[in-house]
Amino acid sequence: MTRLKVTVFPKAGVLDPQGKAIERALAGLDFAGVGEVRVGKVMIVELAETDAAKAKAAGEEMARKLLANTVIESFTVEVM
Repeated sequence: MTRLKVTVFPKAGVLDPQGKAIERALAGLDFAGVGEVRVGKVMIVELAETDAAKAKAAGEEMARKLLANTVIESFTVEVM
């Protein structure tokens, strides 16, 4: 078994309303010095593949086809 960590975030320049809401909330709670906040998602995927390179390639294909909207989101795949 191989475990993958797939991380998806909005691409730079794409509006992130959740991130903006968190920025405003943190400022309202008097947290000074907080810059831009981006909200993404992390998925842990277990595969029966034992070859790390093949597992990573499969994870990247999964991200391109389903886990990320590649028009507005970028992703990384990490073998754990």
